[in-house]
Amino acid sequence: MDGNAPDPKYWEKMRLVAEVLKAVEGPIYIATHVDPDGDAIGSSLGLYRALKALGKDARWVAEPPRFLRFLPKEEEYSDPVEKLPVGATLVALDSAEASRVVGVPVEGFVINIDHHGTNPRFGHIAVVDPSKAATAQMVKDLIDLLGVEWTAEIATPVLTGILTDTGNFRFANTTPEVLRVAAELVGYGVKLAELTDRLQFRPPSYFRLMGQVLSTVAFHFGGLLVTAHLPEEAKREEEDSDDFVGLIRYVEGSVVS
Repeated sequence: MDGNAPDPKYWEKMRLVAEVLKAVEGPIYIATHVDPDGDAIGSSLGLYRALKALGKDARWVAEPPRFLRFLPKEEEYSDPVEKLPVGATLVALDSAEASRVVGVPVEGFVINIDHHGTNPRFGHIAVVDPSKAATAQMVKDLIDLLGVEWTAEIATPVLTGILTDTGNFRFANTTPEVLRVAAELVGYGVKLAELTDRLQFRPPSYFRLMGQVLSTVAFHFGGLLVTAHLPEEAKREEEDSDDFVGLIRYVEGSVVS
């Protein structure tokens, strides 16, 4: 099967994942990739809350970037571990490779849920579907299958994952299905306007760095090519520096930026 093709057994595998998670009696570790983005944090936190609502011993091992720290409560964090206890289950979310999973070792019974076509399908159960806009979209399906009652507390991080991976519905991966899922999540009580505002909040240092980057903008070949310079030290100091890549993509008349 083409690695980037939709998985024809998507629902069969997702139903299996739901049944396994409902049957698990031991701890369930939920982890994601290094340097997590909105989809990684949103999908993992949403699933964690859903499993807790089922009465499961769920443990969320993640470290959100600054702009997403408003989502989790202090008591929802679990410390990283070097070895999983006997009988533990690991759910790896949004991790294109096992080596990118952070905070826990990839061992025990491993469930791999991801939307990246390059994912090698590691784990005992791998549900990988590149036709999905975000792993959070897949987690929404899983939570439906778990039979958990949706609340705003569960729906908010899930919608966060979809919003961030679709560029607030601006990217080409925004399909009618994505919009239907988002509308359903808003119907569960997500305060969309408040959420989208919170996702844009940045510290003063971010805007100072933005000024530096914009001061280096240069136009080449009659404006067809636009470049900007981001100092290496700024990349290390400002965790949101990847945002600046998109600053110059909307220059009118440019082809490459």
